[in-house]
Amino acid sequence: MRLTLLGTGTSFGVPQIGCRCAVCCSADPRDRRGRSAALIEIDGANGEQSVILVDTPPELRLQLLAAGVTSVDAVLYTHEHADHVHGIDDLRVFSNLQGRPLPLYASNSTLTMLREGYRYIFDPNAAAPAGTSKPRLTLNELNAGTPTEIAGVAVVAIPFAHGDSTVLGFRVGPLGYVTDAKAVSGREREALKGVDVLVLNALWWRPHPTHLSIPEAVEAAQAIGARRTILTHLSHETGHAELASRLPPGLEPGYDGQVVEVRE
Repeated sequence: MRLTLLGTGTSFGVPQIGCRCAVCCSADPRDRRGRSAALIEIDGANGEQSVILVDTPPELRLQLLAAGVTSVDAVLYTHEHADHVHGIDDLRVFSNLQGRPLPLYASNSTLTMLREGYRYIFDPNAAAPAGTSKPRLTLNELNAGTPTEIAGVAVVAIPFAHGDSTVLGFRVGPLGYVTDAKAVSGREREALKGVDVLVLNALWWRPHPTHLSIPEAVEAAQAIGARRTILTHLSHETGHAELASRLPPGLEPGYDGQVVEVRE
């Protein structure tokens, strides 16, 4: 299994518009963070590969081009916030190239927002004008805690608190992916026990009302005990090199374009 972190930044992205801080002006390419998204690639027994995309941020087209992605079998959505869904139109190329609708998987609340916010896609009466196209996508509800076969792979959705709303984290065999969570409870830690690689959000050092801080993420990661924990959804308050130097063994900051081999 292979994980590619397409984007590792917050809703503002890094560099942040109008900011001249050291991280926003950094020459280190690892400090350039698009909005959060990931790609999971699983090799099947017959040489076939399943490709699952997590979230469709505004930079999706650029992220997919940078990663050399040419096909996607399914899309998982963590939640309905703008920085995680507003690149949805870029899925049009896959339904066009692959000649079939692309399945999307999300919670009921996220599906409702997608139907209402992107009526030109999901309203069956909103046909694309002659000579044009629109994404052909199917909406599928995920039931938390129940394994769902997606693109031939078992995916378990795990709910996490995100302020007054709920986000879905995902466990795909030895991989755990959690972003935008505010807390990781005992039940959620148990659901992630035994993962080889954990991706976990960590906004900045101080507390935040809807996201894990870096100290909170470190505590949760150590309780889960993955061989390797990679922090994502990072802000411009901490540069990559500085954060890497301050984290305990087994934890590291992620960066856009990072490819991680996950042990089965």
